[in-house]
Amino acid sequence: MKTSVGQDIEHAIALLKNGEVVGIPTETVYGLAADSTNEDAVLKIFEAKGRPTSNPLILHFPSLEAIEPYVLHFPKELAALAEVFCPGPITFILPKSTLVPFLITAGQESVAVRIPDHPLTLSLLQQLDFPLAAPSANRYGGISPTKAEHVFHQLNERIPYILDGGACQTGLESTIVGMQDQKVIVYRLGGISIERLEQVLGYLAEVKNELHHGVRTSGMVKYHYATETPLYFMEHRSKETSSNEGRILFKRSNNVVSAHDFYLSDSGDIDEAAKNLYAALHEMDGRGFDRIFIEQFPNEGLGKTMNDRLRRATAKFL
Repeated sequence: MKTSVGQDIEHAIALLKNGEVVGIPTETVYGLAADSTNEDAVLKIFEAKGRPTSNPLILHFPSLEAIEPYVLHFPKELAALAEVFCPGPITFILPKSTLVPFLITAGQESVAVRIPDHPLTLSLLQQLDFPLAAPSANRYGGISPTKAEHVFHQLNERIPYILDGGACQTGLESTIVGMQDQKVIVYRLGGISIERLEQVLGYLAEVKNELHHGVRTSGMVKYHYATETPLYFMEHRSKETSSNEGRILFKRSNNVVSAHDFYLSDSGDIDEAAKNLYAALHEMDGRGFDRIFIEQFPNEGLGKTMNDRLRRATAKFL
C-alpha cells in the first residue's frame, strides 16, 4: 500500500466513507481515524498500529450535540468541564449507547469521547455522518506523532493517506476524565492540567492512571511512548559519559550550541516544552545515539503530564 500525504479533505472523506483509515491532525497529536460504526474499518486501526483490541479507542465528534446519541447521559460536573474546555484537549468517559460497538470500548459499557480543536479535522467531522474512532497515529507503544512526517515514518505502507494539518499546537494527548463516587477522576494526565480542572471543579481531582483491572482507557499501559534508542532520565546518567549520548533539556542555560543537545524551550516555558517534547524524541531517536537522557520537569501543571509520559517511555529500558 502506498501512503500519500496532503491537505485534500475531500480525499480523506472519501477514504473514510469507504472503510479506510486516515491519519488526521488534532491539537494534541495526530490520530489514526476510521468510521467508528464500521467494525471492519476499526479493525484496520488495530492492524496498522499493532494495537491489541483490549485497548479501547476514543471517539471524535464535531460538537457536544453530536455526542448525545452515542452516550446515555453527560453528568453535570463533566458537562461543566466541557463548556470551558471544548473543543480542546479533554476526553470524557461516559456510559455508552447501543450505537457504540463493543469493539470501540474493549467490551466496556463506557465510551471515551472528545471534540478536537483543529480546524481541518473539525471541518472533516462536520462533513461526516459518523464519529471517528482515532487513537494516536503511531505504532503501538511508540512515540506519539505531532507532525505528518512522524506518522509517515511509523505507518508508511500501512495506511493510504495522511491529512497534513501542520504541527500540533498542544503536543500532548488529551486529559481523560470520568466520574466515580460522584467525583471527577482523571484517568490520563494530558494537555489540560489538573490545576486547570480544579479551577472549574472547585476541588483537585484524584488521578487514577495506573493499570489495575484491565485497560480503562488509552495511555494506561506501563510501557508506552518509547523511543527505539534507550532513553533514561538524567539522574540515571553515570559520571562516565559516552561521546555518543544525546540530551533533551528543559531550557537553555548558556549560549553553547551542541549537536548532542535538544532544548525544549529557550525561556523555560512549560507550554512550549510540552509542544516540543514528542518532536524532540522523534528527532533525537533518529540521530543514531547510543543513549538519550532527558531531564525531569517541575512536577506541576503540564510538567506532571510530561513526567508521566517519560516514566512510561523510560520503563522499557530499565
